[in-house]
Amino acid sequence: MSEEGRRCLAVQDALQAAGLFESSPAWRVSPVPFPLTADEVSFFEDLGPRLWSFSKALNRLYLESVKGRQPFWVHQYLDQGKPQALLDYARMKRFREAVPSVIRPDVIPTEAGMTITELDSVPGGIGITGSLSAAYAALGDTLVGGAGGMIDGFAGLFGSGEDAGCVAIVVSDEAEDYRAEMDWVACRLRQKGLDAWCVHPRDLRFTEEQPSLTPTLVASTPSGERPVSHVYRFFELFDLDNIPKSELLMYTAKKGGVSVTPPYKPWMEEKLAFALLHHPMLEKFWSDELGPDVFAHLRQVMPKTWIVDPRPLPPSAIIPDLTLDGKAVSDWRQLAQATQKQRQCVLKPSGFSELAWGSRGVVVGHDIPQSVWAAKLDHALDAFSSTPYVFQAFHKGRQFEMTYWDERAGQPASMEGRARLSPYYFVSGDEVTLGGILATVCPKDKKVLHGMRDAIMAPCALRAG
Repeated sequence: MSEEGRRCLAVQDALQAAGLFESSPAWRVSPVPFPLTADEVSFFEDLGPRLWSFSKALNRLYLESVKGRQPFWVHQYLDQGKPQALLDYARMKRFREAVPSVIRPDVIPTEAGMTITELDSVPGGIGITGSLSAAYAALGDTLVGGAGGMIDGFAGLFGSGEDAGCVAIVVSDEAEDYRAEMDWVACRLRQKGLDAWCVHPRDLRFTEEQPSLTPTLVASTPSGERPVSHVYRFFELFDLDNIPKSELLMYTAKKGGVSVTPPYKPWMEEKLAFALLHHPMLEKFWSDELGPDVFAHLRQVMPKTWIVDPRPLPPSAIIPDLTLDGKAVSDWRQLAQATQKQRQCVLKPSGFSELAWGSRGVVVGHDIPQSVWAAKLDHALDAFSSTPYVFQAFHKGRQFEMTYWDERAGQPASMEGRARLSPYYFVSGDEVTLGGILATVCPKDKKVLHGMRDAIMAPCALRAG
């Protein structure tokens, strides 16, 4: 067997031993990591602190909008379709400064540079990236973030050793596909000395039997019942009504009995945040909060995005910076008749919907017939009151050629594709750590880049030489 084949099978064996699949992986395995240049690695190292600043600024923008210090329509957009009870809970003083501790942007390398298509505050792939990093490191590869960077970064969210208390990674039925990888994460955390377990919401209960009357969250684990200090929320907020004991967990957090990350803040999980970054009326806020250099950089790497708002504008008003064939647009319905060339765009739910994750609701404008495009646009306009959509400029990824193990042929094969690079940033205090970068290389004819059976998935490494 060739060296490439040996390496591919070694990676497969490591992933199977990790319990991430039963017989064969749900993606194509490469013999080598995805290579990045030194400048590209520097880009990702610098990006984390900038996105952390953006997250804190977005949280502040929302809260100041609620108080009337920033335009009221900011929080109205972000609150659209959310239950008032959840908003009231999320706005509590106790949680004011809380923002997600794990940040994962989806980055597309294009011919013009890197483009961030969206941010994910409840990202999958932590265990996949960690296990892949360990597997390639065992073969002698030096990876971005290192062999254990994903686990070290995740562990850093909760302190160290026994002082951290028990960490419960709570995975819902909706996120069942990710349970195996989060089990792997919990196992590796225990090996580092953390009392960490991956549990289902129904495995939780709480008690107020302590002398302080502060409620204690208790998790049922294979090692017995454990009082929980920290919860990593691996479920979506739109699914709260379907999650057993969700009120119990929220109550315990409200009373200070447990810390929860990501926090219950739906405004931090909306794709329309990109539209706010580009909105001309908010330019001074962003420049003051981020600093002119970071603001300029994020506006360059985050594509222009608009909120698909069906409300009529006055005759003298236009949608800022949105044009069709060089002419200003004042009504979204003007785009219904756009030609394929004019539809170089993406239409997708902003958040708080089962369609807003896993690329389920993404529509690529130039990839569908005009009649279908018009119907999709109408649907987005009609959904505004419950599930706002965003309209985003499409940026075509540049092509790469990678080798993978062909299961059917039993030998290495080559594939041309386009890549999505997903760096994982872990935040402890104000320190932002890059734990690793997962590359997902999809066949070149695919417009939406995400994990699929035909995709090659590999961690990233600095290109040799």
